[in-house]
Amino acid sequence: MSFVGQTLKLVLPKGRIADKVYALLGEVGYRLEALDRSYRPKCSVPGVEVKLLKPQIIPTLLALGRHDIGFAGHDWVVEQGAELVELMDTGFDPVRIVAAVPEAMGGSWRELGRPLVIATEYERLARRFVEENGLDAVVVQTHGATEVFPPEDADMIIDNTATGQTLAQNGLVEVAAILESSTRLLARRDIRQAPPPLWERIEDMVALVQGVLRARHKVLLEMNVRREHLEQVVRALPAMRSPTVASLHSSDGFAIKVAVDRADVRTLVPVIRALGATDILQFSVDMIVP
Repeated sequence: MSFVGQTLKLVLPKGRIADKVYALLGEVGYRLEALDRSYRPKCSVPGVEVKLLKPQIIPTLLALGRHDIGFAGHDWVVEQGAELVELMDTGFDPVRIVAAVPEAMGGSWRELGRPLVIATEYERLARRFVEENGLDAVVVQTHGATEVFPPEDADMIIDNTATGQTLAQNGLVEVAAILESSTRLLARRDIRQAPPPLWERIEDMVALVQGVLRARHKVLLEMNVRREHLEQVVRALPAMRSPTVASLHSSDGFAIKVAVDRADVRTLVPVIRALGATDILQFSVDMIVP
């Protein structure tokens, strides 16, 4: 274990998952400068050292203790067998790792009479799939565009898919689901033994990031309610804990504030309006930290 000083060493992904991660960090005050000109952008927060790398290598470097925390896909954690602490699941870029074969092959891939050729970037996952299914197979590691290998250069691919559209466009059909993945905030496995100021900084960052992600699914509703309607309106509100209720000045009524799921507004507002709520306002919420 080696923690030098109190600098937080943060490693961030380049490529497909990067923009959402950078925007999320910016929302909690960790703004990055010179992203398009350097692999070592400056962070607006003092004492934070940032490096940009391909997401495939981030779990290994975190496991080696070269950085403190970083964002990467769960699929690469499993693929690399990296022992890490998962601080949170952002839910970004959800994908499934699947096995797929040419549509014309159908179920005959199990009975080829020769070794099955599997093309994949996920060599460890592929070998585990072969072992678990008792297959006679050869695994060919690819470096992108795995879906173009069948049928001439491979009988099967093991690859990630979000919608299945790329598989279909290349005449492939899924035959097995192997793993579900999304972008996670990860830490070196000894991170909880970091000096207290460093660990507290990480805990604060996680709380802020979770607060922003939680708020994206919520809105704040405000409304006025006469005394005789108060209890029935409050009972209808799906508050996280209890709604905030305050007396209105010079009035026999109350103001209510409550955070609710954005998806529930369409059905909730007509209900509370019918129960006596008036002057209903909806506001966006930037962060919710319980």
